[in-house]
Amino acid sequence: MSISSAAVVRHRAFATTFRRAAGVLGFAAASAGVASAQSAATTVAPSSPTWELRFTSGALVATGEQRNAVKDGQLSAVQLSWLVHPAIAITGTAGWARSRDRLLVNTPKLDVFTGDLGAELRPAQWFAERKVSLSPFVGAGAGVRSYNYRKLDVDATNNVAGYLAAGGELGFRRVGLRLEVRDYATGFKPLIGAGRSDTRNDVMLMAGVRFNRHHATPE
Repeated sequence: MSISSAAVVRHRAFATTFRRAAGVLGFAAASAGVASAQSAATTVAPSSPTWELRFTSGALVATGEQRNAVKDGQLSAVQLSWLVHPAIAITGTAGWARSRDRLLVNTPKLDVFTGDLGAELRPAQWFAERKVSLSPFVGAGAGVRSYNYRKLDVDATNNVAGYLAAGGELGFRRVGLRLEVRDYATGFKPLIGAGRSDTRNDVMLMAGVRFNRHHATPE
């Protein structure tokens, strides 16, 4: 494949990802609007705090061609969300996955860092009047993906990354268990030496617990 052809492939991959993101967010926005219009049939969730801080853990799972280059890794992440509206949140995520390079002898340890900013659409909370509630969400965002050998004296590689997300938070009194799945499309440069860049995919699985200061006690 020529350099120009590779560039076209990368452009189409990113364009497809962001078209899907726009479609998902548009559908969710319409759903949220319908849910608001049908207030007689939907229970209004209790007021939420403006800021949410979460510490999550999970896994970074390589897919497709990326499985031949990078091992799956344990993931730790911190997330900060700002609720600009009860149904809209801006979420920043910083993640660190402990992986290994499959292509080198002895598969050296590889730190995979992800930093991004995205938007979440959160329709009306389900079963808000009960002891256990569910708050689903969808989202999309973009940021940077970096690969850095832990012990080898090699410069880190940095790439643009975009993602689509879906998940939900199970609430029980003042405790919330948030589960999230993200599908990433990222650039990928050779970790050592020269070579062309291409587009890779992986999936990020995250789970975290959040404690709410306020909770509406069900009657």
